[in-house]
Amino acid sequence: MDLAPVKKWAIFFIGILCAIVIADTLAMVLVSFTGIEGWMKFLINFVLYAVFFFAILYTLEKLFRIEFFGFNKE
Repeated sequence: MDLAPVKKWAIFFIGILCAIVIADTLAMVLVSFTGIEGWMKFLINFVLYAVFFFAILYTLEKLFRIEFFGFNKE
């Protein structure tokens, strides 16, 4: 029985889950230190989350040679 596809999907979901958790934590910590409130807090948190999320996925792709979304395809 070939477990390569199962391993590939497990690494894919674990990588995305780790990126979500790390990006959310970093964004919340940075926004909470600034003391911003209201809709600006939401907007800045969202933008930071997106930046951190894609940066973490890009880093994981380079470190572990995993292809999450195929951004590097020509």
